Amino acid sequence: MLDVAKIRTDFPLLAREVYGRPLVYLDNAATTQKPRCVIDAIADAYTTVNANVHRGVHRLSQEATDRHEAARETVRRYLGAASAAEILFTRGTTESINLLATSFGEAFCHEGDEIIVSEMEHHSNIVPWQLLGQRRGTVLRVIPVTDDGRLDMEAFQRLFTPRTRLVSVAHISNVLGTVNPVEDVIRIAHAHGVPVAIDGAQSAPHIPVDVQALGCDFYAFSAHKVYGPTGVGVLYGRERWLEQMPPYQGGGEMIGHVRFSGTTWNELPYKFEAGTPDFIGTIATARALDYVSALGLPAIAAHEQSLVRRALDGLGTLPDVHIYGQPSSLISFNLGDAHPADVGILLDHQGVAVRTGHHCAQPLMERLGIPGTVRVSFALYNTEADVDAFLAALRRTAQML
Repeated sequence: MLDVAKIRTDFPLLAREVYGRPLVYLDNAATTQKPRCVIDAIADAYTTVNANVHRGVHRLSQEATDRHEAARETVRRYLGAASAAEILFTRGTTESINLLATSFGEAFCHEGDEIIVSEMEHHSNIVPWQLLGQRRGTVLRVIPVTDDGRLDMEAFQRLFTPRTRLVSVAHISNVLGTVNPVEDVIRIAHAHGVPVAIDGAQSAPHIPVDVQALGCDFYAFSAHKVYGPTGVGVLYGRERWLEQMPPYQGGGEMIGHVRFSGTTWNELPYKFEAGTPDFIGTIATARALDYVSALGLPAIAAHEQSLVRRALDGLGTLPDVHIYGQPSSLISFNLGDAHPADVGILLDHQGVAVRTGHHCAQPLMERLGIPGTVRVSFALYNTEADVDAFLAALRRTAQML
């Protein structure tokens, strides 16, 4: 069990008010609040080891390098990767997938080759593959979503052809909350000799992930959704794939030796990390992952699921509420014919922060035949009182509308 009252004291922003009301923050799928230890880690790094990493012989540079590489090892443990060389630092899930689409596409994809994604993907797992198609002539094939918000696994199995090069799917939908059967996705794809990339933006903060046990070939997530800083992300990649992929960007750090006649690349993971990394951010990211690990992801998941059940029970007492998908740590719904933005604005003026709109998943909205949804998403610091305040505000909103 989590001591949520104690946990909340770790998060300074939760103490503020909006419109004269205590803040009820339920937009955690977009970004999470930061514990004091993460904020302190940023300040400490800037005030004690602010020196460029890897290339300096002086003490500060060596200490900064040690902390940066220790952060990579923390991420390796968090994901259960075999080697720290398989952990690439990026600016977020979006850049991780763009890196993959660019470098994997350059190495393995040609005109007429196919990439499989699903109908429930975030734009960051659609558009990079469309850009690859413009460059290389590849084709997107799409796993349909069933009416109850699940992947159509029978249709998925029929999508494979000799030209299939990669499957890239979300672990948990950022709209539907559906926890996809990625173990089955990976098993089926590997039976066809096809590697699998997992968008873990919504799973890394909520459930234990072991990339070796899953058997995925790539896995991406963003630090800011796991109580860490913005602007830091991770791409895990199996070493055998990363070794064959060309660099994503050129510049300092990713080189072995530069000559005008040609350049050689650095070893993994540095081949994919051109320029000065956000070593302050990676140090703070490690602190965030340590914070989550100390609380325990199973305990976090159990707590969040209890909040979801309480919210679903309350939503069930309201007339004309339509819930989409398979809620896990988040719930997407609409209130009658009301526009989601109107519902969100009225909730906000009652102190309740939620997300509204298409949630960067416009193809899914077209599939559902709606312009968007209201999304409430939970984190380890949310309480039953938060849920009750949200439900009370939603009842008032329904009366106003």
